[in-house]
Order: sequence, then C-alpha cells, then structure tokens
Amino acid sequence: MKKVALLALVAASLPMAACSTLKGAGIGAAAGAGTAAVTGGKVEKGAAVGGAAGAVVGTVVD
Repeated sequence: MKKVALLALVAASLPMAACSTLKGAGIGAAAGAGTAAVTGGKVEKGAAVGGAAGAVVGTVVD
C-alpha cells in the first residue's frame, strides 16, 4: 500500500513541472513520502511536510 501511495504522489507531481513552486512542492512531497515509507512513518505526514518544505525552497530559489 505504501508503494502505491508513493507512486501516486510521484505521478501527481509530474504535471506540476511548469511552476517552480509547485515543482518544488511535488518533489518535496514525493521525497517526504518516500522517506516516510522507508523509515516506517506515516506516508501522508511525510508527504505533507515534504510538500511544504519543497514549496518554500521552490519559492526561494525562483
């Protein structure tokens, strides 16, 4: 189930590639979900935290 959630998040992040903030959020969400899945944490919380961090980094970099 965790692998399915991770794949869904990665697939959902692909259309967001046009905007750096959304791209950062998508990449952050995928990375957060992947890290949570590997470490045994909650995938949803990992995706939320990673998405928020990615959006901030995307805004700052852009």
